[in-house]
Amino acid sequence: MFRLPLGRRARAPFASTTHSIKGAVYAAVAALAMFANAAAHADFPDHPITIVVPYAPGGAADALARVLAQKMGATLNASVIVENRSGASGTIGAAYVAKAAPDGYTMLYDATPYSINPHLFPKLPYSSTALKPLALVSLAPNILIVKADSNYKDVKDLIAQAKDRPGKINFASGGSGTVQRLASELFRQKLGLDMVHVPYKSGGPAITDVMGGQVDFMFSTLAASSPLVASGRLRALAISSPQRSALLPDVPTVAETVIPGYEVYEWNGVFLPAGVPDAVADKLHKALAAALNDPDVKKRFNDVGAQPVGSTPAQFADYLKKEDAKWAEVIRNGNIHLD
Repeated sequence: MFRLPLGRRARAPFASTTHSIKGAVYAAVAALAMFANAAAHADFPDHPITIVVPYAPGGAADALARVLAQKMGATLNASVIVENRSGASGTIGAAYVAKAAPDGYTMLYDATPYSINPHLFPKLPYSSTALKPLALVSLAPNILIVKADSNYKDVKDLIAQAKDRPGKINFASGGSGTVQRLASELFRQKLGLDMVHVPYKSGGPAITDVMGGQVDFMFSTLAASSPLVASGRLRALAISSPQRSALLPDVPTVAETVIPGYEVYEWNGVFLPAGVPDAVADKLHKALAAALNDPDVKKRFNDVGAQPVGSTPAQFADYLKKEDAKWAEVIRNGNIHLD
């Protein structure tokens, strides 16, 4: 009688055939899933896209996001809607997008506070990996402003007075989490000055009090202050970008006058929820890049002193790392807390 060798099992006559059929079925199912997935991405977008701006309507970020939304919608052949979800220095809107479905239909249009908030808030309402960078959209410098008839004729006058009168010179801002506050703090730290911070609930009232002489100076957004400088209602002593602004070509930079390497921008950038498929993210990035290359969009940005960028996701991620490190150090050294 025929016997199997010890240690070997008998196999069903059709076992190999069955495994082959199962393998073929699995492969077919996987191929169908991939095809369906690719088809879904090819149809993107098939309903409106929302760009969440985590700041109040009427600000620079809101205005520029709306310019881009219109152009992106034309490229994508879909409606692109801007929705404001303001509060808590932008963290409410950022958290909303971080928790949105990763399908490309919800985008975040954020600004510099995105890099500041992790070092001010004890805990953010979203994970640090919940959002992925899509593109750095623009860079806009700040202006060091004083009242029109101030005794400070240039930035060196301001520094000399601050050194002669420690603790007597004050500076305004729209709050501790704002670029205006940290631009002034970086300025103060680099020069070793003793100055007093005067926080306001927003930048508008702060500018008004600088204009009236209630506060000595502040770093204000170019968009908000350049018209007041041009009309003679404010005096600009310096600008925070490495190069001078085309809007105020006679105003020197902080870097060229007193602090080599000084650089502070109000940046705008776009993020997506982590997990958005690469094909969808690439489609959105191409539409964003096309919008930023549009001559009308470039003019709109330049008119408010913003330089269009349109970086790659990797370039934006690298920029964010540098911003994060810079503001972490300034906040730590200045022992800065939320107002």
